[in-house]
Amino acid sequence: MADRVTVFAAASLKTALDEAAAGFEAETGHEVVLSFAGSSVLARQIGLGAPADLFVSANEDWMDSLADGGHIVETSRRDLLSNRLVLVGPSGQKPGDMARALAGNTGRVAMALVDAVPAGIYGKAALTELGLWNLVAPRVAQTDNVRAALALVATGTAPLGIVYATDALAEPQVSVIAIFPDDSHPPIRYPAALISGRDTEAARDLLNYLSDTEAQGVFARHGFLPVGD
Repeated sequence: MADRVTVFAAASLKTALDEAAAGFEAETGHEVVLSFAGSSVLARQIGLGAPADLFVSANEDWMDSLADGGHIVETSRRDLLSNRLVLVGPSGQKPGDMARALAGNTGRVAMALVDAVPAGIYGKAALTELGLWNLVAPRVAQTDNVRAALALVATGTAPLGIVYATDALAEPQVSVIAIFPDDSHPPIRYPAALISGRDTEAARDLLNYLSDTEAQGVFARHGFLPVGD
């Protein structure tokens, strides 16, 4: 019998998860309803009782928060994917030195919320580790999620932005200037888990599907990395 699965997922997953969910629907006949936003917003909504069946976060902390509140099925939790953090500029801009690009920029630097949204948290941590945060902080334009930060660069509103590598790949109007060293920020992980009281068979099937070869191939085509890479 066909069922509906509601997924709350980090905004950076949109392009790839749209495709993976379509594959699951075609294979099973189930309907997948996807809601994308910053992980912090989604976690708070789930904590307040929003009707999600499955949550995919862009960092461990917001999943930990839900776990601490008893909102997820602990045994279902798993890390699905990994990612990298990059500095982007307008399309056609050539790769270069990160510190020089940031120092030479007099405009805004688009970032997701640096104290709440995973991409922003990772970005602030990386800039701090590299000794660049004090330089950048006065010019940061904070957005509700990483795709909104990407859009500021794509539209020319901000000349630079800090986003995931997969976001840059999904947007032809931006170019990667530099890749942040992996050791400059905590590992970027996307944990997924079923929501307590809503762990239907269809939701479990979708979580397993996203972990298996076919969906992982979709994510790889969109630039995501296996956990551990």
